Amino acid sequence: MNAPLSSTLLALAGALLLAGCATLQPAGPSRGGSWIGNVPPGEEHYLGRTKSGLDVLAEQDFDILRGKSTGLVVNHTAFDRDNRHIIDVLHEAPGVELVALFGPEHGIRGTEDYFVDDAVDRRTGLPIYSLYGENRAPTADMLEGVDVLVFDMQDVGTRFYTYIGTMALCMEAAAANDVEFVVLDRPNAVGGKRVEGAVVEEDLLGRPIAIRTIATRHGMTIGELALLFNEEFGGIGVDLTVVPMENWRRWMYFDQTGLLWKHPSPAMKTMNGAVLYPGFGPSMSTTLATARGLDRPFEKYGAPYMDGHAVAANLARRDTPGVRFVPVSFTPTAPYHRYQDEECHGVAAILYDRERLDPITAGLHMMQAMYETHPEEYAPIPRFATIIGNEDVWPMLTEQGMRPEDIAETFRPKLLEFKALREQYLLY
Repeated sequence: MNAPLSSTLLALAGALLLAGCATLQPAGPSRGGSWIGNVPPGEEHYLGRTKSGLDVLAEQDFDILRGKSTGLVVNHTAFDRDNRHIIDVLHEAPGVELVALFGPEHGIRGTEDYFVDDAVDRRTGLPIYSLYGENRAPTADMLEGVDVLVFDMQDVGTRFYTYIGTMALCMEAAAANDVEFVVLDRPNAVGGKRVEGAVVEEDLLGRPIAIRTIATRHGMTIGELALLFNEEFGGIGVDLTVVPMENWRRWMYFDQTGLLWKHPSPAMKTMNGAVLYPGFGPSMSTTLATARGLDRPFEKYGAPYMDGHAVAANLARRDTPGVRFVPVSFTPTAPYHRYQDEECHGVAAILYDRERLDPITAGLHMMQAMYETHPEEYAPIPRFATIIGNEDVWPMLTEQGMRPEDIAETFRPKLLEFKALREQYLLY
């Protein structure tokens, strides 16, 4: 790291204190890919005790925000351990002047599944500026009178999930307008140990789904990514403060933290969907539907033309540890998405061991099985290469018929380089 880490972090006395008890502890299986089975010996006491950056900020009496006009980049996931939303927390905090809100894809409330308009927050009367409409970053006019811009959203740990792209664009806007930037850190929903998938190629970079040349499953928190973005890839150079979590460990999935899961977006409703997403998410840029609008999106995949039994039979002949596939039919209901209100046939991905799962190769296996079963109908759409991170993947998967494991192996050289770079910015 070019700058000392201490210059970018909020000083935390007695870091990693074992304070507080679990709230709304989720249920989970007791073995085999469970939320208990991956806990290192001697670290069981961390289960359910994570404090988000927001919780830590409150314990510090909001010192870094006092006396400053504060803008907030936020959505519906920014709750503290007492289930209070950050808008209410900051609006009521003594000495904190909250002056503007900025909403990402899906909006402040997380209910929109298309472009979002500017609005006014009913509870506080504050303006809400959309960052997923005409503008993808705050303009100079929006930042007029703002001293510090605070970012607090729950990410899911996959490069093409748009929230980290929004964060980078907001950092750039803050730097250009001499506004301080504060990131309240939150868990990587799928853990912070595993780094997988392609490092997106530079000529495929696009905002906000491929904002920087990082791996598909990057294994970093939003705070760690902010530190990385600020120093690397040409640097942003914003006046950055990251407020770290307490009691989070890299082996933790979200359901081991004790924090309350709020659907990060309308189509990210389950932990299983988040675990599958790095490898199965790219299929949303092919000619199939991902069960949007239903109870388990990103766990079911199909199309009106598809023979789910034939695809499942193809997949049954493949080695996909941690997940199996069964035929399924469903009717997507989400507006603006492919095959809305049409009956689709395909497969459901049944996740039974998330520790054994390699989501990247399993997702490639599913797409290859669909292509082999429906070579005329099943195809990519234009942004497929950007989402998966490599323009050679589709021909390797289809015309060349390469094994998914061998395709994943081609990612390794750049993946190793990214891992070495990433290591400099890890906080936990």
